[in-house]
Amino acid sequence: MTFEELTGPLRGELLAHCYRMLGSLHDAEDAVQETYLRGWKAFPRLDDPAGVRPWLFRIATNRCLSMLSSKPLAVSDGGEPLWLQPLPDALTGVSVELAFVAALQHLPPRPRAAILLREVLGFSAAETAGLLDTTVAAVNSAVQRARKALPAPDPTPPPPSVRRVAAAYRAAWEAGDVDTIVGMLADDARYSMPPLPEVYDGAPAIHTFLLEGPSRHRWRFLPTAANGRPAFGTYLLSDGRFEAASIDLVTVRGSRVTEVVSFLGPALFSAFGLPEFLEAR
Repeated sequence: MTFEELTGPLRGELLAHCYRMLGSLHDAEDAVQETYLRGWKAFPRLDDPAGVRPWLFRIATNRCLSMLSSKPLAVSDGGEPLWLQPLPDALTGVSVELAFVAALQHLPPRPRAAILLREVLGFSAAETAGLLDTTVAAVNSAVQRARKALPAPDPTPPPPSVRRVAAAYRAAWEAGDVDTIVGMLADDARYSMPPLPEVYDGAPAIHTFLLEGPSRHRWRFLPTAANGRPAFGTYLLSDGRFEAASIDLVTVRGSRVTEVVSFLGPALFSAFGLPEFLEAR
């Protein structure tokens, strides 16, 4: 089989792995591109094509570790990595919880790689040790420490009730109905806007923020999905048309919105297949 036939089916899984390692969709795409370039050059020397998956993940993990060596951890007032970006569900076909990815960024790079290889990708301790050029004992120790610092990933897709709440949230924004938006929030809801460091904790703080800023404008929301959760491309009316403003990831528990992470700027819209402009209705 050719290099493309063997490695093509792994692209989504590789992108999800690099995204978990790096926390940035753009960085993950760069890492995957470099992985395929290096893999293509080395493919003629691959002894056993059946071992292409661990071989390719070794290249990808090493590339991520190299990128992380020059990437300091900058965090917001709420402790979230400022470069964290959402991952469109359509790109990988798997759910990658944003809270899990954010927590991973606080781990040192090699323990981060160890727990992902072992407990997300399913490599054995011996295989993981080989991929990281270390010992089984070191892998087991790193994984044990990492487990204590991480929330359990939640791969459960949102039920229909969550989608109904998200649809009502969208309608309230497009109607400019701040009271309805705030009425949908949990008392301890959180609103953040990477890369800005400000975080608004609690429905009253979010209410004040909305009244003083966003509610003064007209909005349109286009639904999408990211990190296994409802998401929206948001558009702000400006000069007679709606312009891309942010990708908003909405977390719903029960019938309440518990968190909104609004990733500012139009840079991510193309990854979600969303236009940068919409005509005013």
